[in-house]
Amino acid sequence: MVSLSFRAKRKSKIVVLTAAMAAALSLAGCSLLPAEEAPLKPPLVKPPQENYRTVEVVKGRITQEIRGNGTLESFFTDTVQFKAGGGVVKEVLVKAGDIVKNGDPLIRLDTGNMDIELKQMELNLVRSGQALKSAKDAGDKDEIRVAQLQYDIDKLRHERLAEALTGKLLTAEMDGQVTYVAELKEGDAVREFETLVVVADPGKLRIAFQTDGSPDVSLVNVGSKAELMFTGNVLLEGKVTQTPSSAPYSDDPITKDRNAKMVFVELEKLPDDAEIGTRADVKVLLQERSDVIIIPRSGLRSYLGRTFVRILEEGDKIREVDVETGIKGSTDIEITKGLEEGMLIVLP
Repeated sequence: MVSLSFRAKRKSKIVVLTAAMAAALSLAGCSLLPAEEAPLKPPLVKPPQENYRTVEVVKGRITQEIRGNGTLESFFTDTVQFKAGGGVVKEVLVKAGDIVKNGDPLIRLDTGNMDIELKQMELNLVRSGQALKSAKDAGDKDEIRVAQLQYDIDKLRHERLAEALTGKLLTAEMDGQVTYVAELKEGDAVREFETLVVVADPGKLRIAFQTDGSPDVSLVNVGSKAELMFTGNVLLEGKVTQTPSSAPYSDDPITKDRNAKMVFVELEKLPDDAEIGTRADVKVLLQERSDVIIIPRSGLRSYLGRTFVRILEEGDKIREVDVETGIKGSTDIEITKGLEEGMLIVLP
């Protein structure tokens, strides 16, 4: 019994010793691993400060204008047409820019054998005239009546053919400068009353410019002031003499359509080198006011029927203010209600 008790005690010591060694090894292993670092806190970043583009509300002068590119043209022009029938082109005798006199030939049509036929009729007229003279000398009333009728017929035929032959030559009906010639060549057919040549008086010029359907054209009145900039920075003044609303009535559809789009300006003085076709930049003053509240047009906002601006106040606070507008300029706009001088408008 004693022997068994000793063995049991010995075995118990071995177990305890083994457990102690295992615990020691475990602690030693843990000491060899690197210690975990504590997580870093993110740096404190200040929120970015909002930067606004602003402009100060000021008082000043504002204008509303209509602009365009105009051309010098004559007050008086003549559209030249064949009025006694068309035909086939034989020769075009002028070109744009030519100076012509009243009666100068412009375009000649092919006459075929009309010149020979006219000579034949002239001969017939001479013969019938001689026959009439002989009948009168003889004193026979019946022969005189027959000879007179034949003479009248020959004369009428001669006059009509001569008129038709003359109608084959288109001539200028006024002194002036040729501003338009239809693109024609020998053999081309032309119609009666077709505009083939335009002659203009270069002594009386005005500016014509197209409005391109701008709604502001309704504000242009006869007598409105205009500024015209010619080549070489030559600035001249003029007055509106005709607008689409003041244009005279015309049955001609081309003239009617042109007058519905054009504004005409008469100059107080012409440039020294002015001629038909000279171009100029045109500015017509519609409205102007001085000492009024104005802001850039880009600062005006609209949303759901509201018209407003954004105001920058102390502490970088933004406030929306409803406004009423007046004259709309090319870059600025008049504010008639809602703003005061010195306020800061926030731009987009």
